[in-house]
Amino acid sequence: MSLRDILEKLVEKRAPILLCDSNNKDWEAGALLERLSEPMLRRRAHFQPGMYIAEISDKGYLGTVLFKVKNKA
Repeated sequence: MSLRDILEKLVEKRAPILLCDSNNKDWEAGALLERLSEPMLRRRAHFQPGMYIAEISDKGYLGTVLFKVKNKA
């Protein structure tokens, strides 16, 4: 699954979450779809609900955490 697929599903579900990047900036999924580059959106990723979105390596292992999941206050 790509990062784009994950973000589109979150937007579709109107998930009440924010995604926190490595700079501790919070984003809504829709804003990331508009802002991220195509290469970034094509990255293979895994969504662990309530916890994170992490990159998946070429060997199929979880890699870098791209975004931490936060509940909207």
